[in-house]
Order: sequence, then structure tokens, then C-alpha cells
Amino acid sequence: MGSRHLAYVLVAAGCAWAQNGAEGGRFVVEHPTLLNLGFEWSIRGDVNRNATVAVEFRAAGEAAWRAALPLVRIGGEKVYRRRENLDYTVPDGFAGSILNLQPGTEYECRFQLSDPDGVTGQTTHTVRVRTRTEPQPYAKGRTLHVYPPGHEGERIEPSFTGILQAYYGAGLGDWSVVWERRAQPGDTLLVHAGLYKTERLNYVDPMMTPFDGSMSLTLKGTPDRPIALKAAGDGEVVFDGDGNHRLFDVMASAHHIFDGLTIRNTDVAIFAGQKEVLGAVGLTVKNCRFENVGFGVWTEYAGSSDFYIADNIFLGRDDRTRLIGWTGPLWASAGPYGSHRLTSYYAVKVYGPGHVIARNAIAYFHDGIGISTYGTPEQDPERRASSIDIYNNDIHMSNDDFIETDGGVHNIRVFNNRGVNAAHGGYSSQPVFGGPVYFIRNLLYHVPSGVAFKFSAKPAGLFVYHNTIIGEQTVRDPYSNAHYRNNLFLGRDTPGRGIMTWANATDAFSSDYNGYRPNRGAAAQYSWLGPQPGRTVYEPEGNDWKTFATLADFRSATGQEAHGIEVDFDVFERMTPPDPARRHAVYHAMDLNFRLKAGSKAVDAGEPIPTVNDGYAGRAPDLGALEAGQPEPHYGPAWVDWQPFYR
Repeated sequence: MGSRHLAYVLVAAGCAWAQNGAEGGRFVVEHPTLLNLGFEWSIRGDVNRNATVAVEFRAAGEAAWRAALPLVRIGGEKVYRRRENLDYTVPDGFAGSILNLQPGTEYECRFQLSDPDGVTGQTTHTVRVRTRTEPQPYAKGRTLHVYPPGHEGERIEPSFTGILQAYYGAGLGDWSVVWERRAQPGDTLLVHAGLYKTERLNYVDPMMTPFDGSMSLTLKGTPDRPIALKAAGDGEVVFDGDGNHRLFDVMASAHHIFDGLTIRNTDVAIFAGQKEVLGAVGLTVKNCRFENVGFGVWTEYAGSSDFYIADNIFLGRDDRTRLIGWTGPLWASAGPYGSHRLTSYYAVKVYGPGHVIARNAIAYFHDGIGISTYGTPEQDPERRASSIDIYNNDIHMSNDDFIETDGGVHNIRVFNNRGVNAAHGGYSSQPVFGGPVYFIRNLLYHVPSGVAFKFSAKPAGLFVYHNTIIGEQTVRDPYSNAHYRNNLFLGRDTPGRGIMTWANATDAFSSDYNGYRPNRGAAAQYSWLGPQPGRTVYEPEGNDWKTFATLADFRSATGQEAHGIEVDFDVFERMTPPDPARRHAVYHAMDLNFRLKAGSKAVDAGEPIPTVNDGYAGRAPDLGALEAGQPEPHYGPAWVDWQPFYR
């Protein structure tokens, strides 16, 4: 071999190593939540995508390390929807979560980057991170007693009429914006029982809200000294917007707590941020009741962060007697996408990092809970939708979707939720910008469209673990880096519809240890789209799709579902599927039993997944959301028996 040829070979080998070897870049610790931690690690190289990041953790002071889920390799996936000019390529790196931790606990977390082709740069990170705790009023702060207009009983001093007088100082009419005696960080506005109804067309409205009836709260508490608006406990506290547009506007605030209030009769109950304008930080809304509202809590601002929206009841204005949605005889179609007359939009919609939305009961909205679709994510990790937890919510009657992770970037965790009656989709990623988004142990019943998971607009990074779906998965818009484990999908015998569709846009995918009930009478039960290695943009042609009548045929052709099984409704203690012919029917969660029957095919048929199903009983984890013999999660707030409100 000549010297010139040898030099060429050595240069080529060096270039291949440089492309396939991994170089560690910026490591990001995302905002902690109460139960989970999220991380991102950017890299260069690893063109062949065989680098890995192993994760271990332990509580501070403990000796033994525990294995967590490895970080997810992301990068190169195309996320786009052309009619809105959205076109995004996921940057190269890793992202992932350590799941199911304890609140208020410091953890030591260790990350190891490996690559058979070699690694450069920093290859290990060990960090200490503390999970959050539920925000509480400052115990040593001032207490300002708030009474409704017209209160004639005894007052505890210092006392004020209405929220704004205590918050800013007295002022009516034009003087309502002369804020000379502002509340201080750590103050608690203790709101006593009564009706706080704005008289917005009264120039001297005693609630200090002339013309618009909106209470703008702009002060800044701190994490240790929040400003709290808390019910006094002497009876119901009702804030009535008298039909106005926004009742509370907190988009300039920091660290405020709303606790134990009833908010009603307004389009937007709590407005907390507008895209590219301003947003709130550290907003807490808990133990509240929202009724006759168009929107519960709403922010679109990328810098809004660390909300805690928990243990509330949200009751919207949509039809309570029939599921309307996007199709069917009750739908008024107009234009290429139809039309939808909104009476209530979302119960909760957020953007930004670190939000927790937990244990809420939600009914009669277009969508239950959502992340702002937003568009191309911000470069700054502090200004994008990452490290968001949505769990133990109970959602009834959505005319679109139960929960939308649309617009999420990294480490979106949707777990232990129950959704009954959604017209268009169940759990949505339309899209997700790299992920991972984790859908874990969620329940779904009666989504007549056959869209259990609305994976649309080319989302990337989807992990679907331990869900119980009474219905089909029929989405055919390709998505990337999706992985299914330990789920149950049970068809309702919808005429002509198969039970499961996998629409892969890249060659990063997997599906195994799932249980399926095929629909009787359908020839194509399993639909598969699997591109050739190296594809990152994939618009399938009609003949790219493969369909299979049985799970055995699907397994033989694709190599997926090596441990998958076909099941029937006898795996449950008692379960009757919704009637496909009654798409507008209304079902109630208290009438449904998702528990597995002891000894059924779904018991001990799953795969162990660290931090996801630790502590399972038997030889292996069970399929679906509920482990046989273990207590069922509580869905919705614990402070009230909310179920009769759904009747």
C-alpha cells in the first residue's frame, strides 16, 4: 500500500470515528417537581446513534445506588406541520427522567455516557437535586382579613373590603389604580365567607374593578414567603365575575397561592401569561372550585414556571347530556376543518418549565388539561415546556381531548389519570419536540374516534407504558422514537376498524409485552409503518402500510411484540365496552371497573421497567394501568366527594 493511500485510509478512519464517537456537551438539570426529576445532555457526533447514558440515583445519605431509566437518545427527528409553517429538527442529545421520588428530598444522581465508538469531553455527571414540596402560606407573615361588600358582622382587624383593598390599598373609581399600601411577601389575605361579586359597570364598585371587573395582581412573593389568598374556613368564599372576561389577572405576579376559593361566572378565571409578553412564576391554585367558566387557569408565556395546580374542581359550560365533538349529526361543519363553537376551552393550559397539575376533577370543557402548542421551542431551557407533571386527574366529557402534551419539549410526565368520554382524542402529543413524554398508567374509556393517543404533527420521543385503553389506536400520521410496553388495548367491535396502528417515521421504535383485543369482523387488525434505516422525514405512500389479521402474523413480519398477547374483556373483574353505535353517549367513571381479574391472562404478563413498576406482585408486572391486588389510585381531589357533580 502506497503512503498516499495509507494516509487516505487513516484520515477516513479518523473521520468515521469523529462522526460516530460521542462528545459530551452541556448538561442541564431541569426544574424539579414534587415526584420527578428531569435532565438533558447535549452531544455531538454519534451519527450511528449507539451511544447510551446510564442513570443511577440515591437519596442523600443512602449508600446503595438504584438504577433509573436510561436517558433517551434524541436528535435528528423532524417535527413539522406545513400548513402552520412549523419545521423543527430535534438537536442531538439525551433527555430523561428519574421517576416516582419523594417530595422535599435531596437526591444524588449519576450519569454515565458510553459509546462503543469512543467518547470525548466530560463523560460523567453527578448532581444533587432536591424535589419540591407543596407550597404553603408563610407561617410568620401578616394576616389581612378580607370581607365581602356589605358585610355587617364582626370583623377581625386589620380588615378590608374585597381582595384589592387588602392587596393594594383603598381606592374607588379612577383611584382604583392608586396602589399606595401594597401587600408584602409573606402576607396571607384570609378571605371570609360571602359573595364577592364585581359590579363592573358601577364607577364606585366596592370590589375596585370599574368597567372590566378584572382583578390584576402584580406583586412579587418569594418561594419562602408567598402571598396567599386563602379561604378563612368560616363558610364558602365565592368570587363571581358577573359574566366578565377575566376575573383574576396574575401574569405579572410571582409566588401567589389561591386556596379554597370558589370562582364562577367568568370567561377566564385566572389568566397567568401571554406569549411573548409576560407570565407568572410559582403560581399555586389548590382546593378551589371553578364553575361556569370558559377557562380555569391559563398561561402561554415561555417564562411561566413552577405552577402547582392541584386538588381543584373545574366545571365548564359544555353540554352535560351528550358528547358532541368534531363529527356526527350534532356537529355543524363549516370549511375544510369544520367548526367548533367554544363555550368552555381548557380547564388548565400551561407553558414553561416545572409545572405540576395533579388530582383535579375536570368536566364539560373542550380540552381538559393542555400544554400550549406554542410552536418552535425557545433555545433557553428556562423558557420551554419541560419537566411537567400531570397526574391523578379525573377528566369527564371533553369535546376534544383529555390531556394534551402538545408543544412539550422534554420530560413531560402524564401518569395515573382517568379519562371518560372524549370526542376526538384521549392523550395527545401534537406535537412533542424530542421528548421524552411518558404516558404511564392512564385509563381511557369511550373515545369514539378511535384515537386513544393523538400522536400527530410528527411528534418525537413517546413512551407509552402500562395504560388501559378501552378503545382503538388508529392514528396514521408518522411519529418518531415511540416505544410501547405493558399496555392493554381492547377494541369495542367498531365496524371495519382494527385495534392497533404503529406509524413510525424513523427506525427508532419498539413494541412488546402489550395485550390486544381485536375487533370482531375487521380483516386488518394491526397496521404497521416501518421505514428503512436512516430515514428522518417520512411521508408514506399507500403501499408503504402493512396490515395483519392476527398478532402472530404481525410478530412474524415485523419482529415486534415477541411477548405480546391477545386478550378479551374477561381479563377484568367487570368491564362492558362502550357501544360503538352510540358515539354521543355519556358514561360515568363511578360505573366502571378497570381492575384485573386474579389469574387472568393480563396478570404477570408484563416486563419489569425500573422506577415505573417497581414493587409489582407475582412473577412479573401485570398489563394495563392497575396491578392486580394493589389499591387503585385516587383520581381527583380528596377533599370533597365530587362525583355527584358529574351526574
